[in-house]
Amino acid sequence: MNDLFIIDSHCHLDSLDYETHHKNVDEVIENAKARGVQRFISICTNLSSFENMKKLTAHRPEVSLSCGVHPLNVEDEPFDYARLLELAKDPRVVAIGETGLDYHYTPETKELQQSIFQQQIEIANTMNKPLVIHTRSAREDTMKLLIENNAEKCGGVLHCFTEDWDMAKRALDIGFYISISGIITFKNAEDLREVVKKVPLDRLLVETDSPYLAPIPYRGKPNQPAYVREVCEYLATLKGVSVEEMAQTTTQNVQRLFKLTV
Repeated sequence: MNDLFIIDSHCHLDSLDYETHHKNVDEVIENAKARGVQRFISICTNLSSFENMKKLTAHRPEVSLSCGVHPLNVEDEPFDYARLLELAKDPRVVAIGETGLDYHYTPETKELQQSIFQQQIEIANTMNKPLVIHTRSAREDTMKLLIENNAEKCGGVLHCFTEDWDMAKRALDIGFYISISGIITFKNAEDLREVVKKVPLDRLLVETDSPYLAPIPYRGKPNQPAYVREVCEYLATLKGVSVEEMAQTTTQNVQRLFKLTV
């Protein structure tokens, strides 16, 4: 089944279960490659875990990294602007994030989230590396801060997209990409499917967000990068193109956004 070249644009390789479900990161990557998933962007959610993720994947050249602070992790440790700026200089780091706003779980940290989000946009612009955006229950503020802080300069992606067409359109208008996870396969995702039908092919990415949000038929099980193939196949059907075209197009989009060479 390795006839395709798919990139999992958003996974958390340091968060997979290596005690129960996987032997090691090499097994995860080889499982994925057997299904046509050839490259991986492993996403950081706080600065203290970055070195572990870097070490875990150091021997795998097909893995690129992001570095940043997730909005749900803003209280884990004081935000260290200088440290993130330094970590972002690593050539394996192709993006800043995941960052953004999440008022669903922790609305009480709203002001802190906004402050740290704006600082990460500034670092992304300084380093000319795109942003990986998490947004939940914060559509207006997310777009407002992206626009006010000139995020169109560095570009980025709204990952694991579940928002409405208005937000998608506003993100597309400033040059951002839209990344689709296994949620697209869920029965209750009809509104999302209608939005995705409108997103141009040349602005779509596919992702697992593993170990979370496994697509059907694996829903309820731990997710892994191999399962991005199901997302790619489902998206191809939804958009009325071949799986080969969807794989090729989303791969080219990832390469363009993250400045990757294969």
